Amino acid sequence: MINKKMLMSSAMVIALGLSALQANANPAAALLALQETVLSKGPNGEAPAAASSIFLNDDEIAKIKELCGNQARLKVILETGEIGTLDDVRRASDIAIYAGADFIKTSTGKIGSAASIPVTLTMLYAIKDYYLKTGTMIGMKPAGGISTSKLAIHYLVMVKEILGNAWLSNKWFRFGASSLANDVLLQLEKQRTGVYQSKDYISID
Repeated sequence: MINKKMLMSSAMVIALGLSALQANANPAAALLALQETVLSKGPNGEAPAAASSIFLNDDEIAKIKELCGNQARLKVILETGEIGTLDDVRRASDIAIYAGADFIKTSTGKIGSAASIPVTLTMLYAIKDYYLKTGTMIGMKPAGGISTSKLAIHYLVMVKEILGNAWLSNKWFRFGASSLANDVLLQLEKQRTGVYQSKDYISID
């Protein structure tokens, strides 16, 4: 059972709704169910006037965001490797953002298909469109598969070009890639000494 004390004392992670986690449901199926909940009707029970009009009802993300209040930032993990198409990744991003997510994350990094440039690009544009509409910044965290400094630079360039310099800080953009830290250390050592070091000299923890 989730309560406010738990939210304040630990990082809160939601992967497409608590009911999906409790039932061990397929994330893609949970996405469609959550989408149906959020998009099915407006505040007075009417159908949305357009696809971009997202009305919040009694969905779980909005409930947990209410518990977070101003004391914690809410991160929603989409597990994009299970969603399937970029259209659905965009839809899932919009649902999470409009439901109250402060940060959206591609995946847990524990499945075969994790962060990718096309998926991250799609999520960044969802953040941009929301910002242009509301003036509210949303954070982004690609996770899984980003293991080299060179690849990380590609992601940073995307962020700069799509969202701008304001997002180039750990408050708004983070990498979920533990192996990336080791490669950054190797690159820094290369700059300092002029030669690459063996990975055996870097912690694997």
